[in-house]
Amino acid sequence: MALIPSQVLRVAILLSYFSILCHYKALDMPAHQTYGGSWKFLTFIDLVIQAVFFGLCVLIDVSSLLTKGGDSREQERQLRKLIGLRDWMMAVLAFPVGAFVVFTFWSLYLYDRELVYPKLLDNFIPQWLNHGMHTTVLPFIIIEMRTTHHRYPSRLWGLAAVCCFGVGYILWTCWVHQVTGVWVYPVLERIAPVARVAFFSAMMAVIGVFYVLGEILNSYIWEKPHTEKVKGE
Repeated sequence: MALIPSQVLRVAILLSYFSILCHYKALDMPAHQTYGGSWKFLTFIDLVIQAVFFGLCVLIDVSSLLTKGGDSREQERQLRKLIGLRDWMMAVLAFPVGAFVVFTFWSLYLYDRELVYPKLLDNFIPQWLNHGMHTTVLPFIIIEMRTTHHRYPSRLWGLAAVCCFGVGYILWTCWVHQVTGVWVYPVLERIAPVARVAFFSAMMAVIGVFYVLGEILNSYIWEKPHTEKVKGE
């Protein structure tokens, strides 16, 4: 019975992401009609990552219930593969990218919203959708971390995977600029080329920090209670 609340919670979070994505794609925004469409924006990519991740979590919940009490080794092997993929996505994509989007968006927004989210966008994006894209992502992923123990890869391989994602997105951003002549984010238009290199380097360092923080938080949640229990015995 202890599993039922977390299962329902994951389904609710997954449905909320479907709703956010559907409303976002329905927006009649000029930027969505240009080269790269919605895929230019890290926020949209993150929403897809979160939806896929929670979809995988729900799939594992359903598979666990369907195979409970069974003795099929093949089913158990396939379930372990899904769990391994889920844990990898949590470690490398869902937590660090989600936390990065929330942190960088609101930091730049509070400093000067025109650098990342011009007031013009208020005519297209309602406030609830803005928070769905840039705020609730972090509490949702922390709830998942709190309800389920996720096994992290070695720090070296985890950081390498996160850096590959970050470099890939930076190259994609540069390619969009090469094709269109316009930077995806206004902040990149306002700084010199050397400053852009420093900015990209700083962002890579930040996402790496969030990977390590996710690893530490996961260990704190799941290993500390176990350690205390052992000491109490």
